Amino acid sequence: MSMGKIIAALVLALGASACASVDTASRNAPYDVPSTEMAAPAPSYALQSFDVSVPTALKVSEANLYYPPGDIVWRGDAPGNRYEQVKAIFDEGVRLGAYPLDGAMPVRVEIEVTRFHALTEKTRYSVGGVHSIEFIMTIIEPETGTVLRGPKPITASLVAYGGQMAIQAESRGLTQKYRITQHLARVVRDELTKAEGFVAPERGATKRIQPLEPIGTQLAAAE
Repeated sequence: MSMGKIIAALVLALGASACASVDTASRNAPYDVPSTEMAAPAPSYALQSFDVSVPTALKVSEANLYYPPGDIVWRGDAPGNRYEQVKAIFDEGVRLGAYPLDGAMPVRVEIEVTRFHALTEKTRYSVGGVHSIEFIMTIIEPETGTVLRGPKPITASLVAYGGQMAIQAESRGLTQKYRITQHLARVVRDELTKAEGFVAPERGATKRIQPLEPIGTQLAAAE
């Protein structure tokens, strides 16, 4: 073999070795670098009390339009005080979603409804749409009044059935009221159990309480 061929073979071998070395190092890099991130602690809450407010400043609409103007549009109950009806739905949703939680820290939850726009008769029995629900939620340590999370604006909108689907849902007991109540229960439970924004209690400052008995049925699949 000529000297030129020998040199060329050595260059190729060294190059292949270098490539293999770089590739191996890059594959192993994630395992060699220790993570600097720590998982956030999960809250351990037990609902001691709650309060839901539906400000009368919110505009109620009874117009049977596809999308009437107004902050509160509700036809899932007989005509009456819509503020009280919406509050009752939220009260039930909070009870179903929060009272079964058996955490170490008692908390108080305050909710202010800012929008509750369900479907009118005209929309429900034709095209369907979205139950547009918004509220502000604050989680408080009841003894000191310390805010543990919030005030947090929450959008809890839900797909609303229309036409034949709405009729079939009604026949199975899946009314607008049932679906919205169950949906709110899940949203409230999620807010009380996820780590986002959780303020860890000081050592020795908490006590375990027996959660109140939940009313009605437990959380169930709405579909």
